Amino acid sequence: MTFADKNIIDNNFGLFESLNSSSKLLLIEKLTKSIKAEKKSKEFNFYKSFGSFSKEKTSDEIIAEIKASRKFRSKELLF
Repeated sequence: MTFADKNIIDNNFGLFESLNSSSKLLLIEKLTKSIKAEKKSKEFNFYKSFGSFSKEKTSDEIIAEIKASRKFRSKELLF
């Protein structure tokens, strides 16, 4: 936790002290839900990054296409 995060928490805690018990429980519930949603979102993004290539070509065809699209220039480098 950074110093700024700790400072924000300490400053906002003063606001929460004046809440009644049911409001505090509701706040805890909402914070808990936001943490769970954040965790699920991170996990979803991680697993979403895996998968197969969406084209219907074979790997050999894709490799040949990539190699064919390469363009080389012969340029003399002067130092």
